[in-house]
Amino acid sequence: MGQVTAQPTGSVLDAPAPERVRISPGPTVPSPVFGATDTVRGWYVTIVLTSIAAVTRLWGLGSPTNDGFNGNQAVQTPVFDEKHYVPQAWQMLTSGRWIEDNPAYGLVVHPPVGKWFIAVGEWMFGYTPIGWRFMSAMAGTVLVLVTIRAARRLSRSTLVGALAGIFLICDGLTFVSSRVGILDIFLVMLGTVAFSMVLADRDQMRRRFAKVYAEGRIADSPFGPRMGFRWWRFGAALCIGLSFAVKWSGMYYLIGLTVLSLGFDLANRYAYRVKRPVAGTVVRDLVPTGLVLAITPILVYLATFGAWFASETAVYRYEVGNTIGAGGPFSWIPAAIRSLGYYEDSVLQFHEGLTNSAGNHHPWESKPWTWPMGLRPMLYAYTSDQTHGMCGGGNCVRAVMLLGTPALAWVSLPVVAWGLWKWLVKREWAWAAVILLYFATYLPWFVDLDRQMYYFYGLTLTPFLAIGLGLICNEILGTDGRAATFGRERLVTGRWVVVLYTSLVILNFAWLWPILTGEPISTWWWGMEMWLPSWR
Repeated sequence: MGQVTAQPTGSVLDAPAPERVRISPGPTVPSPVFGATDTVRGWYVTIVLTSIAAVTRLWGLGSPTNDGFNGNQAVQTPVFDEKHYVPQAWQMLTSGRWIEDNPAYGLVVHPPVGKWFIAVGEWMFGYTPIGWRFMSAMAGTVLVLVTIRAARRLSRSTLVGALAGIFLICDGLTFVSSRVGILDIFLVMLGTVAFSMVLADRDQMRRRFAKVYAEGRIADSPFGPRMGFRWWRFGAALCIGLSFAVKWSGMYYLIGLTVLSLGFDLANRYAYRVKRPVAGTVVRDLVPTGLVLAITPILVYLATFGAWFASETAVYRYEVGNTIGAGGPFSWIPAAIRSLGYYEDSVLQFHEGLTNSAGNHHPWESKPWTWPMGLRPMLYAYTSDQTHGMCGGGNCVRAVMLLGTPALAWVSLPVVAWGLWKWLVKREWAWAAVILLYFATYLPWFVDLDRQMYYFYGLTLTPFLAIGLGLICNEILGTDGRAATFGRERLVTGRWVVVLYTSLVILNFAWLWPILTGEPISTWWWGMEMWLPSWR
């Protein structure tokens, strides 16, 4: 085949490209198409599915509770770990200082941002079940929205975004976490927003590279062009810092997204024929990425303690001179900073002490190898009642179980294995993003297996599982660009497979609905819901 001159294609190519020689057909640089092009339909689908997510998360949000009495007055009280975060959030709100300053709280073991979220709902609806759960429901709804948009951007397909959204709506782990006043849903929502922003930054940088290439300036430096300030990446850094200020495990997003962002930068420099792509990434991208994605989140984390610094009565605020000596080799450090260090150390010591070897056991504890398939869920609330006749006069069960939908959870290992192959063998960047963040938020939990752990820590995995399933459906349907190689029978079969699987997920979610929401069911029905011995 004769030599042909490569010419970039697309609207950014008004200026002539530098002449390049190639032997094989096809463009020498990526086609300047960034994300799905059906913008209006994409937002229509996103809004519809997000609205459905909001309805499911808000439906019956006030149940269940632990019912009791304050004197002769019936009261509703939090369930499970709500009993820690809900009163702390209320005290933050009612004190007007937005920090825990009641020394009676013995478990101030997480930063303040997650409790701020809960307090906003309590400000809107009072100290009621809806009040302390409303912002969790909103966070769970936003999580569905950003997952749809991330999947759509990764695949350039609104259909894939829609499928990922449906799968996340129907995931029991995500659903229940969106309906209780505990912290993990806020962490995962913020981390997934940061992930989506890094994807947007990647596409924005590709646009800039395409423009530079089209203008013939790509070879002006062997390191390639500087990319200027990157607002999407800065926004991601803010979200990472806030997730870290919900729970320290938000740090896992920091590590994963920093590596992902640098990987995108390196891939862009290779794709646009920068002479020295590796050196260019080190020279042009490494320090700015480190400053933005590593330093900014830490500064955001410290800023969230502004109310703590301003308080006269916050927990651990004045430890210097009390539990910490005023002198010593660190006396030059301001007392407030030393007190914050004591605060942070006390949190670390608390979590390090929650080990099995120290005698800390919980009936619903689970280890990380059980999380992908949901082999050991958690029972958040359970009552057995035969006095109200709601179940035909027999015993009536009302329960909320944190349980991943089996139709989703039980295919997680094949999905991850397929994703690894697509990333490492086929070099598909979409799968690289999904699998990297899946493992970045998962593998750190294997470092200390003696520690007490719970299934809700696996919530970070669900958005990436939903996106991965959407990408697989894209391949089965042939809408990833391979449909021309399929025969009619193969196309029809693929459509039926995706329709039937999606229907199975929805039906499985509907079957589990009573034990995800605390609806009253008979004891025999409760037994039908318990599919595995490890669920009991």
